[in-house]
Amino acid sequence: MKPSWFKGKRITVFGIGLLGGGVGTIRYLADQGAEIIATDLKTKEKLQDSLDKLKDIKNITYVLGQHRREDFINVDMVIKTPSCPWTNEHVKLALASEIPVETDASLFLQLCKAPVIGVTGTKGKTTTARMIYHILKKGPRTPVLFGVENISILDRLHYVKKDSIVVFELSSWRLSALKYCKISPHISVFTNIFPDHLNYYKTMESYLDDKKQIFLHQKAKDFFIYNWEDEMLRGVEDEVPSTVVTVSGKRKTDGRGVFIEDGYIYCNDGIDATKFVDTKDLSILGAHNVANLMLSIGAAHAAGVSKEMIKEAVYDIPPVAHRLEFVRTLDGVKYYNDTAATNPQAAVAGLKTFQTPVVLIAGGSDKNLPVGDLPQMIMEHTKDVVFFKGDGSDKIISALRKILPEDQKDRSMEIVTSMDEALAYAQKVSVSGDTVLLSPGAASFGVFTNEFDRGNQFRSKVKDL
Repeated sequence: MKPSWFKGKRITVFGIGLLGGGVGTIRYLADQGAEIIATDLKTKEKLQDSLDKLKDIKNITYVLGQHRREDFINVDMVIKTPSCPWTNEHVKLALASEIPVETDASLFLQLCKAPVIGVTGTKGKTTTARMIYHILKKGPRTPVLFGVENISILDRLHYVKKDSIVVFELSSWRLSALKYCKISPHISVFTNIFPDHLNYYKTMESYLDDKKQIFLHQKAKDFFIYNWEDEMLRGVEDEVPSTVVTVSGKRKTDGRGVFIEDGYIYCNDGIDATKFVDTKDLSILGAHNVANLMLSIGAAHAAGVSKEMIKEAVYDIPPVAHRLEFVRTLDGVKYYNDTAATNPQAAVAGLKTFQTPVVLIAGGSDKNLPVGDLPQMIMEHTKDVVFFKGDGSDKIISALRKILPEDQKDRSMEIVTSMDEALAYAQKVSVSGDTVLLSPGAASFGVFTNEFDRGNQFRSKVKDL
């Protein structure tokens, strides 16, 4: 696909939204000379911030507070917001009318002429993408980072030059459209897979099916790097059409891979295993982040960065916001922001990072996920816990009460409705040598706008304590 295809075409943008993706898509289409229909169920008043960013666009018709049937059948293309399900009646109407339905990501991958490293997984996507981006700065191509947090995509396509290499964080929602255009990134990285977004997917199989689009359409000359320790991922290796690079905590006897042996990270290129770095010298926190780094080493090596340059880069990996982000030490208490831990398994990984007594700030709204080992970890690895009000907290507390000793089953649980209340409680119960950790294990909605709002409030208010 070429940008010139859009000139004069009638395109429906299905979802303007407030996070920037819809705005970026509209601006790109306007620059290419498309006739745009922007439709959203939200009212003009609710969308005002986004509409203000589009006030200079002339070739656009807004349909707000409703969706019209004709905007999905009398057009050349529909571009849906990634989180809109393919079972949506308007999406199904367009497909039944043989109107192509795309997302910003599927269009990006068709339009982008530079090689792409795609990164997906339940957790660790942003951290791994940023690590890869950092290492690639040492390599022969200029890296460009896409898909992280709420930064729009299509209107930034002009940043991709002839010498660029793209690092693209891909959610399952963005990947879902690739089954229609039959395209996967040149280098695909899969961090892990465990229950998440089951309020959207209903089954793990459908969730994994969307994730697998990151490699299903690769060619033999492409690369697939994945966490071999994840049993569910190990089960999809036979479906991979490209060159497989495994990442594991121990040496494997054959094939390409990145592994740990005697405390050192090695990279096996299929011929020789090269020692890279002593894990004791790394500045990053958590075993899960060491795994993310190993995935990044595998991706950078596949992208042509020399072993010498990779070795140089891994010692100064910068911290990533909202992921075990150190904020401050106050009165001997260390405060860490891990708001991106939006499911129970991620919160467990955060708790495992610390050997000091932990005061945990947890909970929020439920995503229809099993609580897993989180209640047991709370009982064994925290000195106290405070929960944000929400059905996710109710589920964790209920499971926690079942495993508490008989004389503690009726103990009161601290439940709050703001970050100020959470920090006031954490500060009251913590002493020098403790860690206060925001690692919720639940979604943020109800008390906060999103997980980034939750993390930003934590960071800001901790600095003000």
